Amino acid sequence: MQYSCGMIDIDTTDRRLLDLLQTDASLTNQALAERAGISPATCLRRVRRLVEAGVIERQIAIVAPHALGTRLTAILEVTLDAQSAEALAAFEAQVAPEPSVQQCYRVSTGPDFVLVVLVADMVAYHDFAHRVLTAAANVRNVRAFFVVKRSKFEPRVPPLA
Repeated sequence: MQYSCGMIDIDTTDRRLLDLLQTDASLTNQALAERAGISPATCLRRVRRLVEAGVIERQIAIVAPHALGTRLTAILEVTLDAQSAEALAAFEAQVAPEPSVQQCYRVSTGPDFVLVVLVADMVAYHDFAHRVLTAAANVRNVRAFFVVKRSKFEPRVPPLA
């Protein structure tokens, strides 16, 4: 089965490669090719094509937050006073460079944004909220949810049904 992703088609072999890389991006080209059942040259060519097309955005290591002192995860719903294109873009530009902001989503029906924020503790959260959210003139409301247990974290993009 083939799917179109922007300017390239994604076939079964590409999907198998993507699945393998989402599980372990540290695989050598040789190991990846063996697991995908293709030649190393074909594997390298296909992975390069997926990277160049933007299907593979980047390859990263996922670090356990507590390993670096992050003990508090907050999920924030942020509502702005004004929802013009400029105001929405300005808020995104304000939070994007913040290291504590792990994820930022512009959403519809309800708040304007949902943020996932990782900080060391409640004092660090308060500092973040004051510096980034309270100081922003266009923020009307922030609703914070503090994670007490992470039941699942899976950054993998699931296959289409």
